[in-house]
Amino acid sequence: IPCLCSGASCLLCRCCPNSKNSTVTRLIYAFLLLLSTVLACIMLAPGMEEQLKKIPGFCDEGLHTQIPHLDGFVSCDVFVGYRAVYRVSFAMAVFFFLLSLLMIEVKTSNDPRASIHNGFWFFKIAAIVAIMVGAFYIPEGPFTRAWFWIGVSGAFCFILIQLVLLVDFAHSWNESWVEKMEEGNSKCWYAALLSCTSLFYALSLVFVVLFYVFYTKPDDCTENKFFISFNMILCIAVSIVSILPKVQEHQPCSGLLQSSVITLYTMYLTWAAMSNEPERNCNPSLLNIITQIAAPTAVPANATAPPATPAPPKSLQWWDAQSVVGLVIFVLCLLYSSIRSSSNSQVNKLTLSGSDTAMLEEPVGTGSGAAEEGDVRRVTDNEKDGVQYSYTFFHFMLFLASLYIMMTLTNWYSPDADFKTMTSKWPAVWVKITSSWVCLLLYLWTLVAPLVLTNRDFS
Repeated sequence: IPCLCSGASCLLCRCCPNSKNSTVTRLIYAFLLLLSTVLACIMLAPGMEEQLKKIPGFCDEGLHTQIPHLDGFVSCDVFVGYRAVYRVSFAMAVFFFLLSLLMIEVKTSNDPRASIHNGFWFFKIAAIVAIMVGAFYIPEGPFTRAWFWIGVSGAFCFILIQLVLLVDFAHSWNESWVEKMEEGNSKCWYAALLSCTSLFYALSLVFVVLFYVFYTKPDDCTENKFFISFNMILCIAVSIVSILPKVQEHQPCSGLLQSSVITLYTMYLTWAAMSNEPERNCNPSLLNIITQIAAPTAVPANATAPPATPAPPKSLQWWDAQSVVGLVIFVLCLLYSSIRSSSNSQVNKLTLSGSDTAMLEEPVGTGSGAAEEGDVRRVTDNEKDGVQYSYTFFHFMLFLASLYIMMTLTNWYSPDADFKTMTSKWPAVWVKITSSWVCLLLYLWTLVAPLVLTNRDFS
């Protein structure tokens, strides 16, 4: 308990490597968010609905008369888990939002508020538990409807932050391999760079073909045809722009590797948008797609074709393919944002991190010498003269991540959706497809900004 009330340095055992306080703190917060994600998944596990129904107001008998088309289609047992996910995510979002407000204008670790950010873990975990328990007693109704729209807005913003992190990762990846090409064995590293770029573009092309085959119909699904075609054209356009001589002159680090990563991410967003369409004819489940591939395509001449059956209602589960992929991307981006080097100037400009003057060398006397003397403190405070990242922005990013997890686990379920099919509504589709366009525009801006704003340093 005394350790949980102190800084992050006390939480590491002696077998752990020496680390910086800024990195360890971010990893702990990321771990807390991941724990809440696991807890939210448990709320959706089979058998949990019986326990959740015992909470007052969660599944009252009177609720049955308020939901149209309830009998024979869906019961309170089905969506009670979604309400629990809303409560868990609400607690984490409130916790991180309050911390983001508390950490405004924290410049160094000498600020008293920095000790709250880097320590007092026992009290912060207790606060999360208290908020979470209290959230389960919030009355149903206006809360869920209002929190849905807050979740949609926050998830949209976090999708954009994911793009920022992916762009930064691609830039760092490209710069690292180009440096190794210049140091020696250039043919090997050039082949690796070309292989990864070709792989990402090939996967994107395969996805486009699969989208046209399974998410469009010759005389239907006009929206899907537009989404796929328009996003494919935009991806080709930004790829061409990334290798233009003028762009290469002002930003030598730009290239097709970054464009291929953005293209693949755009294809994922397009798929995620189409997977949220309420019309089942244009939105087959993964099981239906696999069945369609495995089913015979021809019928013998002497056989009677089976009658056409309507598409079954979409299963009310979060573990469909696009949600699982979304969770994987979320975890990777969260871990990358926690361990990335704060000396990356591109990230600092995009995420409002500390200025270059705040990126200091490791303090003298905190390296291996202290460890050799038997010092139990395995984490060095590298923020005494300046924070390595914006505390406020980091907590605000986790606030948005909590909302993104909520929407992903609930399949962007709307409280006032048609409970006959339990599908999401068109606003969720437009949020995702619009985010793909904004992502492409943001990436395009990173390419042309040095040409437009010639008086600023984008190196």
